[in-house]
Amino acid sequence: MHSLNVIFAMGPWQWVIIGIAILLLFGGKKIPELMRGLGSGIKEFKDASKEDDKTPDDDKKNLK
Repeated sequence: MHSLNVIFAMGPWQWVIIGIAILLLFGGKKIPELMRGLGSGIKEFKDASKEDDKTPDDDKKNLK
């Protein structure tokens, strides 16, 4: 819980410095690719969790 407080305690200048560091490390062209990959990973995770929520009765209904 303490680490969560540290994240919210960061001011705007700390976020700017982190953003500049990320830009310098990965470059401007690589960041959109990284975000696209992150988005597709989150989408796959959500789809997989939705599949786990299905009950066996739901699968029988879909076969009819």
